[in-house]
Amino acid sequence: MEGKLFLGQYLICVMLLLGQLHGCKSCIMKEREALLELKKYLMSRSRESGLDYVLPTWTNDTKSDCCQWDGIKCNRPSGRVIGLSVGDMYFKESSPLNLSLLHPFEEIRSLNLSTEGYNEFNGFFDDVEGYRSLSRLRNLQIMDLSTNYFNYSVFPFLNAATSLTSLILTYNEMDGPFPIKGLKDLTNLELLDLRANKLKGSMQELTHLKKLKALDLKLKNLINLEVLGLAQNHVDGPIPIEVFCNIKNLRELDLKGNKFVGQLPICVGSLKNLRVLDLSSNQLSGNLPSSFSSLESLEYLSLLENNIAGSFSLNPLTNLTKLKVVVVLRFCSLEKIPSFLVYQKTLRLVDLSSNKLSGNIPTWLLTNNPDLEVLQLQNNSFIIFPMPTIVHNLQILDFSANNIGKFPDKMDHALPNLARLNGSNNGFQGYFPTSIGEMKNISFLDLSYNNFSGKLPRSFVTGCVSLMFLKLSHNKFSGHFLLIETNFPSLDVLRMDNNLFTGKIGGGLRNSTMLRILDMSNNGLTGAIPRWLFEFSYLDYVLISNNFLEGTIPPSLLGMPFLSFLDLSGNQFSGALPSHVDSEPGIYMFLQNNNFTGPIPDTLLKSVQILDMRNNKLSGSIPQFVDTESINILLLKGNNLTGSIPRELCDLRNIRLLDLSDNKLNGVIPSCLSNLSFGRSQEDTMALNIPPSFLQTSLELELYKSTFLVDKIEVDRSTYQETEIKFAAKQRYDSYSGRSEFSEGILRLMYGMDLSNNELSGVIPTELGGLLKLRTLNLSHNFLSSSIPSSFSKLRDIESLDLSHNMLQGSIPHQLTSLTSLAVFDVSYNNLSGIIPQGRQFNTFEEDIYIGNPLLCGPPTSRSCETKKSPVCPEEADNGGEEEDDEAAIDMVVFYFSTASTYVTALIGILALMCFDCPWRRTWLRFVDAFIVSVKNMVP
Repeated sequence: MEGKLFLGQYLICVMLLLGQLHGCKSCIMKEREALLELKKYLMSRSRESGLDYVLPTWTNDTKSDCCQWDGIKCNRPSGRVIGLSVGDMYFKESSPLNLSLLHPFEEIRSLNLSTEGYNEFNGFFDDVEGYRSLSRLRNLQIMDLSTNYFNYSVFPFLNAATSLTSLILTYNEMDGPFPIKGLKDLTNLELLDLRANKLKGSMQELTHLKKLKALDLKLKNLINLEVLGLAQNHVDGPIPIEVFCNIKNLRELDLKGNKFVGQLPICVGSLKNLRVLDLSSNQLSGNLPSSFSSLESLEYLSLLENNIAGSFSLNPLTNLTKLKVVVVLRFCSLEKIPSFLVYQKTLRLVDLSSNKLSGNIPTWLLTNNPDLEVLQLQNNSFIIFPMPTIVHNLQILDFSANNIGKFPDKMDHALPNLARLNGSNNGFQGYFPTSIGEMKNISFLDLSYNNFSGKLPRSFVTGCVSLMFLKLSHNKFSGHFLLIETNFPSLDVLRMDNNLFTGKIGGGLRNSTMLRILDMSNNGLTGAIPRWLFEFSYLDYVLISNNFLEGTIPPSLLGMPFLSFLDLSGNQFSGALPSHVDSEPGIYMFLQNNNFTGPIPDTLLKSVQILDMRNNKLSGSIPQFVDTESINILLLKGNNLTGSIPRELCDLRNIRLLDLSDNKLNGVIPSCLSNLSFGRSQEDTMALNIPPSFLQTSLELELYKSTFLVDKIEVDRSTYQETEIKFAAKQRYDSYSGRSEFSEGILRLMYGMDLSNNELSGVIPTELGGLLKLRTLNLSHNFLSSSIPSSFSKLRDIESLDLSHNMLQGSIPHQLTSLTSLAVFDVSYNNLSGIIPQGRQFNTFEEDIYIGNPLLCGPPTSRSCETKKSPVCPEEADNGGEEEDDEAAIDMVVFYFSTASTYVTALIGILALMCFDCPWRRTWLRFVDAFIVSVKNMVP
């Protein structure tokens, strides 16, 4: 009986299951083939190393249901595709999308082309339908084109998608006044998001978009509008109060990151439904209006980075009992914590950073607000952080850049759910805090720039299994790098640079296969690069500079698919260089100050953006360049390179810094070097791609970012490596660095060429005067024998010009006085003559820059350019002839010495050229140079 009952139940379950499956189909064949055609197109645009990451689940396997593929959503009863997302792309270059590939998806409702890969989409095309292409997709409602390179050229295509209700265009290249008529037919549009573009100008009307409820651009007279965002554009002028205050249904108003000026709008207090108000990063001034006390529904308020007075009153905020986020207090010059915070019980975020607060951190901020999730206290002068009893909800704590001398005790007990902790830039001393090892949920930890010492405790490296970001840089930690028992399976960023770690790089990171950024530079590490490191397929940045590592560079290191930054400088690596690079296009390679030998492989330079191989033992000639478009910085100083400067070097289209100094290069300077860009062809639009520096916790505080999103705090961060280049300028090595996400630093503006300390001869090409953006030019310590080209007066940006220790002759062109940026000028030890130019920058130069040129006269030297004639008395008339004979004899001495030195120089130069491989050749040429200088100094 029991068996029959069981069988009956089984049959019922089967019948129910079949009923559920009835009417559910897999995707139709027509759309399956269309998806594979779309993938084929995207792969044709992708770089070779990224092909494996292009929609890998979209396969030809007939048993594979395309409705189950990543990025695909189907209507289950019909099997038709209703949602399509392409994911991240890794294109060779920015590419347009062929919209005709989308036509088979007749029922598609949501199309997501947002991508955060390499390059991205930059436009649309359809050779048949043209601008009407998207009209074929009659059910399309949501279109996300964010994080691409789209500009206004896509608007005629978008205007045909009349069924659209949501259009997202954030983080693109929309530049200039917004052509709103380009979207005039999108009358069903409810959400338009154009944040983080380059929109400019004043407010415009969007009155034809009658159904618009959420706008991230501009508006007027849209009474149904609930969400308005103009964030991170270039809208300027006073805030248009008459526009905002009449929109009574507004729930969110986001105007951050513009150039609004003037007083805070008083009438904002009439917006009773307002929940989110973000006026940060503008140029607003004045006090907080009393009308703000009427914003009873307000939950998020941000006024940071404005010109609000440091003593402004916050009393209007006292009665806002629903306020959940306060970031108004950053950069306000506060000397004590405002009292209104005492009355708040529902805060989820408090930001008091970058003020003048001191003393103890108030624990009541934590205990009074049990729902507090984020506490920002960085860049103040707090000295003590007493731990509260227990706070369950705090997830993010930042007290970096204070003066807290002792790390808080029992943090693991007081803050059991803490996920992100930043205690960098304090005065912490002693051993690593053992309590952190008990914090199982910690994912972000930054204790850099302190004075911690000793070994890392076992409880930490084995217990914090959730760590994704670990930065312990600039301390005094010692011992082996990481124990073999280390267990960081989710680690994404590891920065342990500038400590005292010693020994070989062990296997403690073997299970950290997701590692993307690794910095072990400036320690005492020894041995070779471990082989297991090459198995980390996601590695992007590898920095192991200034250690004692040795051995050769394994070819597999340069075959890692995503490697874009490699710094092995300042070690003891040796042997030949790898013959090719299969990593990310535009890789930065720093191999200077090692012991590499042999020639530079031609293929090594393919797709390299920065290549620094200074101070090695490389030999042979400068190779021809496989890819002349990508390289920006080429530094080969201090090697044993021979031969002439190849003419192929003249094809470097985007070069910024070129250093070939301290080698054995000979021959003439190619006149075609004037073709080098040094910023001319780019017109500053093609910026050097310098990654931003490793930022500390960067919080994107987006509570209630949109009423269409989930109510939560979004946390994001950026962690990159600062790039620093040392280049000889102004007679010293200056460091030029590119940094931050928004500013590339001085390196972007630095253009220089150094050919000094070689065996170059012949004339200085006049064409070099056409390198208009050059800031430093060094041709010193060669055998150049021409005059100084007057065309150098065109080098308007030149700051340092060194022509010393050559055989230049003639006068110094007076046109050079027009170079108002010239700070360093050196023509010492040449054969120049005539009057030294005066005026502007030349009035500031000292005499030593002209030494070794006995025929130069005038200030700042003591030699006069005028012939002095004293009156002759009758009794001295008989002696006059003798004096004239003496002067003639002196002139003849000058003539004889000049003639003899020229003859000897030419003779010995020919001899040296004939014996190119003689070991004494370079020394002999230097001797000749010294001989000529001594001869010139003998001349009165």
